[in-house]
Amino acid sequence: MANSRSGQHRNPLRTLAGLVLATRTVAGHGWISSIAIKDETFVGFNPTIAPWVPDQGTIAWPSWNTDTGPVYSSAVSHPDIICSVNATNAAKTSTNVAAGSDITLTWTKWPDSHHGPILTYLAPCHGDCHAANKTELEWFKIDETGQIKLGAGNGTAGYWAADQLIAQNGDWTVHIPSSIKKGNYVLRHEIIALHSAYNVGAAQLYPQCVNLAITGDGTESPVGVVGQKLYSATEAGLHYNIYNDELAPKYTMPGPALYTAPI
Repeated sequence: MANSRSGQHRNPLRTLAGLVLATRTVAGHGWISSIAIKDETFVGFNPTIAPWVPDQGTIAWPSWNTDTGPVYSSAVSHPDIICSVNATNAAKTSTNVAAGSDITLTWTKWPDSHHGPILTYLAPCHGDCHAANKTELEWFKIDETGQIKLGAGNGTAGYWAADQLIAQNGDWTVHIPSSIKKGNYVLRHEIIALHSAYNVGAAQLYPQCVNLAITGDGTESPVGVVGQKLYSATEAGLHYNIYNDELAPKYTMPGPALYTAPI
């Protein structure tokens, strides 16, 4: 374990106790625990141990939401919306990911009250992703799933992408479009919890970022949007009441349109 700032050695038992306490305290939310690419699995970044283990040797971007809390939709213009709280560039990049292949992101246990959509974006780094300025990355959406089935209403929510994630033991598979031009990219994967989104600014966003090196013969460089302009706090996908399905509302996915490959 690292030394304390004063230079004195930590008591390892106290440090371990602190890690356990931190994990118990933040058990209400989740993070991506692993990323499976072809035959290789990469560990995700665990924010609950970040104060003790800030460098976890992962392709996932370190973030400092040590309570695993969200970025609220009231802060969609803040840099935290890009890759989570005070996120910094991952020091590592994945081995080659073939355009046209799938990757599987596995979340830790997700609370069943946190219904909402799941979205995934890519942004080209135009060079080394380790040195990319996150506020300049331009994101295009490659995957989205929102509400899958209406609920009964009168306070009973429907079946959402986050519920499907739970049913799949935390696994979510994302297809990398075969048309995408090869290069270094950051993948932004996000769950949006809507259980409080009936109030403007109260939707909870849980973005996570991962460095990928994409290979292939694709030629497409889709137009993207910088992270701080992806969303508006008042747009229908972030200001939404999930408990009134008796009205048969149609949910509108937030953010830019989904990228579709040319035919």
